[in-house]
Amino acid sequence: MELVSSRKILKDAVKGNYAIAAFNVHNMETLKAVIKGAVEMDTPVIIQTSQSTVKYAGIEYLVALVGTAAKLSSVPVVLHLDHCTDWELAKKCIDAGYTSIMVDGSMLSYEENVALVKKAVEYAHLRDVTVEAELGRVAGVEDDLSVEEEKSLYTDPDLAVDFVEKTGVDSLAIAIGTAHGVYKGEPKLDYERLSAIRRKVDVPLVLHGASCVPDESIIKAVELGINKINIATELKMPFADAIKRVFKEKPQEDDPRKYFTPAMDAVTEVVKHKIGLCSSAGKASLYR
Repeated sequence: MELVSSRKILKDAVKGNYAIAAFNVHNMETLKAVIKGAVEMDTPVIIQTSQSTVKYAGIEYLVALVGTAAKLSSVPVVLHLDHCTDWELAKKCIDAGYTSIMVDGSMLSYEENVALVKKAVEYAHLRDVTVEAELGRVAGVEDDLSVEEEKSLYTDPDLAVDFVEKTGVDSLAIAIGTAHGVYKGEPKLDYERLSAIRRKVDVPLVLHGASCVPDESIIKAVELGINKINIATELKMPFADAIKRVFKEKPQEDDPRKYFTPAMDAVTEVVKHKIGLCSSAGKASLYR
């Protein structure tokens, strides 16, 4: 398959009351591990790259890698730019072949956030690219983005209605108690707030900071209306741990294939588990 936008697969997720898992990748190995898991679970998948990964790997490399993975895959694959605060970088990604972007204006004033997202929507929709935005502010650290806990801000349901209407955004990331990175304690999600937002807006809802959130919390969030969950930290940890184990057992190992293979296998297992929580297994059959 060719790369697809997230528009239809997320709208279908809203109708079917399930979620699509979105995984942040950094290189060929993490990409292949995610695709393998998605294919084995027969589900559409969203491949995400942060703006720091774009700067690390290069836009052209990432588009080529993910585009090739999509062509070789039996499931729909979306290439999404995650948490981009740099509009010029977002434009470059759109023009290079990304099929979905997130412009993050959550640290701006409400009016500035609306203006940024509206501009992005106007540019992206002309090129059949979907736009995600964030209303509220998710705490924690993800790559080069950092939000202190005291500066986090839960999403206001009524403001969400106004935001969606004014921007025309395709999907909305909401803040209901999750955080980026590793949690200090068990997160407590505001399910009442999620339900209120779901009743008031009809666009797909996104849960950022879903790594290390208890399984039952993810399942309930999906049941109450989350349609996309983002996983980043929980892929990096098993990847690194598997490599560490190889070097602990074989300190002189110098063949990347020997330490990347178990790392990829570890990532694939996490991917399959998260997809199971989303209730999206088998949904790729809708697009054949």
